[in-house]
Amino acid sequence: MSVFRYEKDSDGIVTVTMDMTGPVNAMNEEYRSAMAETVERLEQEEGLSGVVLASAKKVFFAGGDLYELLAAKKGEEDVFLAMIGRIKDQLRRLEKLPVPVVAAINGAALGGGFEICLSCNYRIAADIKGVKIGLPEVGLELLPGGGGVVRMVNLLGLEAALPYLMEGKQVDAAKALKAGLIHETVASLDELIPRAKAYILENKGNEAAAVQPWDTKGYKVPGGGPNSPKIAQMLTVAPAMLFQKTRGILPAPEQILDVAAQAAALDFDTAQTVESRGLAYLAVTPQAKNMITTFFFQMNKVNGGASRPKDFEPNTVSKVGVLGAGMMGQGIAYVSAMAGIQVVLKDISIDAAQKGKSYSEKLLAKQVAKGRMDEAKKEAILGLIKPTADDADLQGCDLIIEAVFENIELKNKITAATEQYLAEGGVWGSNTSSLPISQLAEASGKPENFIGIHFFSPVDKMPLVEVICGEKTSDETLAKAFDYTKQIRKTPIVVNDSLAFFTSRTFGTYLDEGVRLLAEGEHPIRIDNLGKAIGMPVGPLTVHDEVSLELTRKAQETWDDMGVQDKFGEQVTMRQVVGTMIGEYGRGGRYHGGGFYEYAEDGGKTIWPKLLDLYYNSELDIPDQDIKDRLLFRQVIETLKCLESGVLRNVPDGNIGSIMGIGAPVWTGGFIQFVNTYGMDKFIARCDELAEKYGERFKAPAIVSEKLAAGELFA
Repeated sequence: MSVFRYEKDSDGIVTVTMDMTGPVNAMNEEYRSAMAETVERLEQEEGLSGVVLASAKKVFFAGGDLYELLAAKKGEEDVFLAMIGRIKDQLRRLEKLPVPVVAAINGAALGGGFEICLSCNYRIAADIKGVKIGLPEVGLELLPGGGGVVRMVNLLGLEAALPYLMEGKQVDAAKALKAGLIHETVASLDELIPRAKAYILENKGNEAAAVQPWDTKGYKVPGGGPNSPKIAQMLTVAPAMLFQKTRGILPAPEQILDVAAQAAALDFDTAQTVESRGLAYLAVTPQAKNMITTFFFQMNKVNGGASRPKDFEPNTVSKVGVLGAGMMGQGIAYVSAMAGIQVVLKDISIDAAQKGKSYSEKLLAKQVAKGRMDEAKKEAILGLIKPTADDADLQGCDLIIEAVFENIELKNKITAATEQYLAEGGVWGSNTSSLPISQLAEASGKPENFIGIHFFSPVDKMPLVEVICGEKTSDETLAKAFDYTKQIRKTPIVVNDSLAFFTSRTFGTYLDEGVRLLAEGEHPIRIDNLGKAIGMPVGPLTVHDEVSLELTRKAQETWDDMGVQDKFGEQVTMRQVVGTMIGEYGRGGRYHGGGFYEYAEDGGKTIWPKLLDLYYNSELDIPDQDIKDRLLFRQVIETLKCLESGVLRNVPDGNIGSIMGIGAPVWTGGFIQFVNTYGMDKFIARCDELAEKYGERFKAPAIVSEKLAAGELFA
């Protein structure tokens, strides 16, 4: 039985319903065979008046087969090009049928799915939740290779097409109609195929309805080609603007711009060939391999609950207590209320608690002002947050999250005083960025119900939560904490207990290496610029100012008190620099009057002049590549150590956590995936070079040699 159902009615309309093996329709070998058979049959069909292309799945069509894309190899581009050519030929024959072909879009049509729709003469979508239209390939360092770039440029014009191609913009049915991506919407699924058939009957004998715009004689791309003054001006400045965004390390946007510009200048079929070559080039790049592996396969594992214990029923939190209404606590209260959870926001005074609630009020007011929420919804959400100074209001909480300062004595005192208010089987979560959960759990009467729940600031924007299991944390407690993070629409990674866990420990190496480079005499601007050049969101000195040198000092004091100073590598240079900056000059960071930089009221910043006097050595000569590798490899090595020692439980959590929690460059696919495509033997050799020049901290962990000897990748 074909996976494309072929049904012809009495009006001569053939409805082709895509119903492929598995949960979604995808552009794999099964698809290519089914489409080839279908197109050939349609070309030979007698009495054909039109074609409706529909889907039996909830998603209209899911796009390309990422397993095939991942398997594409350098040096074998011809094989890959032949496969793309086969897809393109089928879609070209479909759109050249002498009758109207109508796409009946019942769900998401993204990537290859929308490329199929673009090859139809008429596109109708149900205006319902779940319908998303777009070409998001750029997010995986690819380009739409099934004709998407060429058809979008011919349909909308170069300028209007670029946001969909270079940014991966996705829209719902109503916005797709307004933008000209589709021709019509219907209100329900029941109306979709009847309306598609009605359109065909309305246009019976109308030859124009069966011809694509770009196949009409004398057709010109909307807005003009590359030689028109407006487009020429745009293409002159576009590469520079693009470089500002990608820093030259993401090839897909640059390739898309080039293919799109050529699509506006060349004839349709020649432009299709250029597009195919562009995809073949991108598919074999390390960036594409990394981003497909992590953002699709590993993200699906993480969000699918691979790290959640399997033997427990899904759990829903109905009442959460948040202790501490400061920056972190107020954010936790907001995201919990947004998920419909009743929140008790407690601080030492009712005024402090009310101030914490006002944070949610401001965020919600912004949504109302932008038309994303009405006043009634805003008030309903605010009504879920109860500010209080009374411990008794915590009675019956399924979950209590303590979000006070990083001080063991304070946290332990709060645990002992308020744990009693948890509901039977309730979970106690500590929002700590560095303090060992097993040690904090010593203050608990039920350490098996105690777990770390590490949020990132600002909580409302940061998508990750690091869930930390102590020595006595039960699997049931982990399952409940995992479910809560999913309930508040965050991505959870699960790690084992350690000083600073995974994210803070690894991020600390970025700050440490930046400070080492400064102390060696490197210019601070160069350090920060080269940090950004590897793809980090900001340079190490700038981000250190943002998180504050004062916080680093307090952490050093805490770890000293705990007797764990330098547990994961000596930080003598960091202590000396922070000691000088704060102790001698009162430079605690941006929110403490300034740190490495001085900050103007208008948001601008300049180097603190004394910094150059203290550290800069104009005769120092460290190659750019060494600085970039030092800043990147320190974080990669620390991540590998976390995996080797069992702090990280698996590779996907390490990759997703490094990108979403630390800001790892997206092109790496995460700090562990980076090693796979860099090459393990090459990685070990580069680590040896850096260790010889700059210190033993750059030696590759043994786990890399073990993987290399076994012929395995990190997966």
